Amino acid sequence: MTKTRNEELREIWKKEEDIAHIEGWDFSHIHDRYDEEEDLPWNYDEIVRSYLKAEDRLLDYDTGGGEYLLSLNHPYENTCATEGYPPNVELCKKRLIPLGIDLRECNDASNIPFEDESFDMMINRHGDFVPKEIYRVLKKNGIFVTEQVGNKNDRDLVKMVLPDTEEPFPDLYLDKQKQLFLEAGFKIIRAEEAFRPIVFYDIGAFVWFARIIEWEFHGFSVDKCFDRLLDLQKTIEKEGKISGTIHRYLVVAQKI
Repeated sequence: MTKTRNEELREIWKKEEDIAHIEGWDFSHIHDRYDEEEDLPWNYDEIVRSYLKAEDRLLDYDTGGGEYLLSLNHPYENTCATEGYPPNVELCKKRLIPLGIDLRECNDASNIPFEDESFDMMINRHGDFVPKEIYRVLKKNGIFVTEQVGNKNDRDLVKMVLPDTEEPFPDLYLDKQKQLFLEAGFKIIRAEEAFRPIVFYDIGAFVWFARIIEWEFHGFSVDKCFDRLLDLQKTIEKEGKISGTIHRYLVVAQKI
């Protein structure tokens, strides 16, 4: 018996669902099948490098797989990192510790396992943070640089498949976070917010993404959302893509 087109699509999408996992923060599986962060109004890497000096003691909180931290080529004896996601912790133990980088396991941003005033600079990209705790571990005049995912991130995509899902992090917007930094004693050096497109060119890539970003697409599965996925497939066939919106904000703060 010949399979129907819908049955074929279900099989393809279920395979994407089944293999949805990452090591570190590696989205290479859907490389060239989606686009995002192509036109942010700032360059996180350039900003970090503009403040970082070789003699600085640096902490990368929530380092993921350590990929970005290693790209900085900062002197290893002045480099520290934390990570809390168990698979990434094991990966970082293999990648970072042999280089002499001080790695500490941590999944509580309010209790960073380092002494007071340990760092000249702390960075955090898309990880958790608590301004008062950052203030504690930074030295006087120390710099904190973060790029964060805001509360409106992917909301239009989520509603396409899970229309009743509530926002998972309602406090993650720039004005609220700036206030928390000021209350902790920081001076805000730079603060920006951006909304930019995210585009998928096939539904399989979208399925893989939704399973990976489970905290946004809470409860997503191919079977549960199949009819809505079929609607999105029609959009792909007509327009060549489905589009949503990412929400990012940037904060550069200094301990005073």
